Amino acid sequence: MSMEHVDALVIGAGPSGTAAAAWLADKGHKVVIIERAIFPRFVIGESLLPLSMGHWEETGLLPALQAQNFAVKEGARFYRDGKLFNLAFGQNYTQGWTWTWQVPRADFDDVLAKAVMAKGVPIHFGHEAISVDLEHEKGVHLISRGKDGTKEFTAPFVIDSSGYGGVLVKLLDLGDTRENNGRMALFTHVVEGDTKRATVADPMQISFEVLARDLWFWSIPFSNGNTSIGFVGHRDHFQEALKSPTKSETIRKMLEGSHIFGERFKDGKFDFEPKVIDEYTHYNLSLTGPGYVLTGNCAGFLDPVFSSGVGFATESGLLAAKLLDRQLKGETIDWQVEYEAHIKKGAAVFRSYVDDWYSGDLQDVFFANKVEQSHKERIISVLAGYVWDKSNPYVTKHDRLIKALAHSIRMEEGQDAELIRPTK
Repeated sequence: MSMEHVDALVIGAGPSGTAAAAWLADKGHKVVIIERAIFPRFVIGESLLPLSMGHWEETGLLPALQAQNFAVKEGARFYRDGKLFNLAFGQNYTQGWTWTWQVPRADFDDVLAKAVMAKGVPIHFGHEAISVDLEHEKGVHLISRGKDGTKEFTAPFVIDSSGYGGVLVKLLDLGDTRENNGRMALFTHVVEGDTKRATVADPMQISFEVLARDLWFWSIPFSNGNTSIGFVGHRDHFQEALKSPTKSETIRKMLEGSHIFGERFKDGKFDFEPKVIDEYTHYNLSLTGPGYVLTGNCAGFLDPVFSSGVGFATESGLLAAKLLDRQLKGETIDWQVEYEAHIKKGAAVFRSYVDDWYSGDLQDVFFANKVEQSHKERIISVLAGYVWDKSNPYVTKHDRLIKALAHSIRMEEGQDAELIRPTK
């Protein structure tokens, strides 16, 4: 078994890993990616945020993605009790991208991987990291295993972008923390086609329907004719439907409760048997260590409600690459200050919005009879991914402004908070 020495070893060829590898390769560094799966492969997380568009542009990966003509996402629609809130990214307070895509991730990630390989970065598909030594004389020593045998690598630094697999989290026993908030997701893809969509108004609009304070449904149409659908909420809402013999029957049973989308999808053909993810919220207390950094979902994942997953993946992957580039050129990097604090600060902002969503406060803001445009623009900027904009008070005071605004709205509308929120 020969040993290959590289400047940077990346684990995982998803959005975070490819963003990191592309940046480092463009700076002249020798990079290798280890990827356990064989692409294309299914992964959930198909709704993107405008934040990532700037990352694709910086890494030179944008042209390859634009060539695919993925469905354009200019915002999202939220429905509750006959009311509609139209979230339009064009109303961003923060200067930046005002649109993004909704994508079948198998195709999207495959395009990214091929674009990175075109930059000269080898990706060892079907290889799983089985051993890591942080104290090797040449830096970090990693052994991977695949159908073609084992491979051995050394590098001064490893970027772990392995997602839920959490390669270093497991190999180094870093202690992934589960939040245990009782939430779960049930999802599949519906094969719609253009004929079915022709009968629906605005069929390509990404939409969310609030069915209870802590239960909601997503519809994410793709340009290939399929639509991702799913339910997310507290597991109590799923118990009766989960008694069905199959997950297909379970999701059809739950579709009966959708006023907006039940008729559209009730007889749809599923591309695959619906999948369940339970207790998906997790995080790591420490994102960096001697010779490594965690990026993307292996660093943590909050909730699918505002599609923040890929945004944090590309932000963390690109930032890790920029810091490593400087380190490889001789600078001393304080990873806890320049990387970990930055990522955790953004996650804290999004976490408060997720919490405000499930408490009902943010829902009350969305579905208020009237919200001042200035408030709306600042909130939309946060939900577009711009959670590091210190000029936005809805970023700097994220832990209290939504609550205060919701209280003010309820006072003005003369409604009791507990009466106007759907309950589980």
